[in-house]
Amino acid sequence: MSWAVANECAERRFGSAARKHIIMFLADKASDDGSGIWCSKGTIQRHTELSESTVKRTIIDFLREGILIETGRRHCKNGYTVIYRIVLERVAALEPTAEPDIETGVTVNPVQPEPGTGSTVNGGRGSRWTPNHPKTIHKPPTHKREAAEEVEDIEAERILAAYPEDRIRDRRTSLRLITAAVKAEVEPDDLKQAVKAYAKESEGYTRSKVCFSDNWFKMRRWEKRLAQVQADRKKVREAEAKGRASLAEWIHERHPLCRHITNRQIEDLIALKLVTPEQVCAAGLQV
Repeated sequence: MSWAVANECAERRFGSAARKHIIMFLADKASDDGSGIWCSKGTIQRHTELSESTVKRTIIDFLREGILIETGRRHCKNGYTVIYRIVLERVAALEPTAEPDIETGVTVNPVQPEPGTGSTVNGGRGSRWTPNHPKTIHKPPTHKREAAEEVEDIEAERILAAYPEDRIRDRRTSLRLITAAVKAEVEPDDLKQAVKAYAKESEGYTRSKVCFSDNWFKMRRWEKRLAQVQADRKKVREAEAKGRASLAEWIHERHPLCRHITNRQIEDLIALKLVTPEQVCAAGLQV
């Protein structure tokens, strides 16, 4: 993220609210020289909440006008994402948003051209700029938070992809509800398994019985299937624990069936401290 690029774009006119909104989103992803912007048109559309056609048309216009240029491609799950660079020289040539200075003559008590320096109790110098001054550069969000938001988007997309494709409706609302559920209480993998369980259960349903994705997540219909997923997982874990206990007992008793125990199973048993290396060797097995 470059606040220098964002401030430069913020101080220029781009011709419409939609164009300004899109360039500010791209500037938020840029390096200090305007390069390194890689986000799909779908990502831009989701974050700006503009129509897909508006985003595509605006990007094409920016490329034609020289405000954006393509610098490469980055592979992604759907093929590739174009890497853009904002041409700062072209942006700087646009009309500024600031009102022109108007000379009104000298008054008896001339107004200061910029905010006062302020004062403190001990007479120290105050801030040069007021909080809403155009030159104020606010502290940017951390890369850690940006990375977390990107992971959340990917997780939500992955979960929604498990929903029957012909019943996905209002994709934006569905993704928002999925993200909210994951943030509040649900493990992403558990929610995905619940979605898969519903998809398998409702396979072959007539249109009158299906539930579209936005309503399904809004009504929290995943809760019932989530409980079953967690119960099934618990049974699997209990069965695995029982199986490991049986293997450990074979080793302790030096049972003839020990020869069927794999090296991976031996490593797991030792890691879980169910047996010791000495007991393994005594049973005729290799550690």
